[in-house]
Amino acid sequence: MPRERLVRSWFGNAEAWTRAVRDGLIESRRLATDQAVVEALLETAPARVLDVGCGEGWLCRTLSARGIEAVGIDVSRPLVDAARAAGGGRFEAMAYEDLAEAAPALGHFDAVACNFALLDEDLAPLLQAVHGLLAPGGRLVVQTVHPWGACGDEPYRDGWRLETFEGFGAQVFPEAMPWYFRTLASWHAALAAAGFRLVALREPSHPDTGRPLSLLMVCVSAG
Repeated sequence: MPRERLVRSWFGNAEAWTRAVRDGLIESRRLATDQAVVEALLETAPARVLDVGCGEGWLCRTLSARGIEAVGIDVSRPLVDAARAAGGGRFEAMAYEDLAEAAPALGHFDAVACNFALLDEDLAPLLQAVHGLLAPGGRLVVQTVHPWGACGDEPYRDGWRLETFEGFGAQVFPEAMPWYFRTLASWHAALAAAGFRLVALREPSHPDTGRPLSLLMVCVSAG
């Protein structure tokens, strides 16, 4: 099943991913997308931020350096271990489906980030759990691959794709990663179904070519 393979890939690729992020090997992140998600989170001066799919912890470290209480969760324990070793936040190994049950212990957050972390087909349980974790007036910031750019030569419709990490230079990733492609309309529908209202949509772009490097969506509760 693609979902099980997706989760497994983040265990097998943990070391390679940590090196790629910390050594700045991912051009799009280096040029625009890292800064874009940080700026979106800082806009409302949050006191507490939850990073869903925190990986090796770079975003939590960045926020903590600005005096923000940052909590990161990730399904991959090797990535959580790498994040804890680097410090700069509280990190928990946790499957997304366990987030709702863990909510009382985590408390409420002024902002929740899902930075290239929503890769599964069924997002409803996670997004509904995130909705319950946001403090009044809180924001959800979702950054993902830009649907028009990520579509490539395949049809522009929802479906599973396979990431081989071939564009990451000499860094070797042991496991290919399945991920679920969504059109722009499908992203909007998934967020609306979970009770969110889109308040800003941004397209961080390559500084030279102007081509979009990601899609960034800022949401608040629709209720």
